[in-house]
Amino acid sequence: MTSIKKLGALFLLFAFCKLSAQQYADPEYIKVTNERASKIVEKLALNNKEKENAVNNIIAQQFRDLSKIQDTRDAEIKKVKDDTTLAKEKQNEKIDKLKANADKSIDKLHKAYLKKLATQLNEAKITEVKDGMTYGVLPITVTAYNDMIPTLNEAQKKYIYDALVEAREHAMDGGSSKEKHAWFGKYKGRINNYLSKEGYDLTKEREGWNKRIAEKEKNKKKE
Repeated sequence: MTSIKKLGALFLLFAFCKLSAQQYADPEYIKVTNERASKIVEKLALNNKEKENAVNNIIAQQFRDLSKIQDTRDAEIKKVKDDTTLAKEKQNEKIDKLKANADKSIDKLHKAYLKKLATQLNEAKITEVKDGMTYGVLPITVTAYNDMIPTLNEAQKKYIYDALVEAREHAMDGGSSKEKHAWFGKYKGRINNYLSKEGYDLTKEREGWNKRIAEKEKNKKKE
């Protein structure tokens, strides 16, 4: 690479870092992340202003730190895809490496985040934070499976719950609503395969569930 090209690359890197720093220090961006965190904290009912502020700051900072890792990863991936001098195989290799490195950073951040929350909250409240970050999909889905298949035994219920807990851990780190729901969708697929192997016909179970729901609605109208 010539000196001019090297300087150009360094300038682009400096400009990107400067832009990133400006973005994450932007008062409007900080306000948005604080408001997102506040909606979660409100539902915790901590009744302690100092603790509420501390937890709010921890959650909001997690949103910002996650975005920084994910946005940097996505920008680097875009540069690789836009580099027409690279063969497709080489592009995929670089992209996989960028994703793997980002995943390592996110995993490290995830663990540090939970430790920070544990300085302010007990395990039950931390679980509420996790549900708040993932739109309450876990409890909603657990209830749905139990309603759809009333004959589930304890071992089957445990499998469903444990799978969704694992999904939630991943979904917490999702950069968008779509990504968060995709994690739950992936694990629901695993749950459905498990239930099929356990002998359940999920199509029939779902049909029966829909009929029961319709019957309940019909009875409500009669009252």
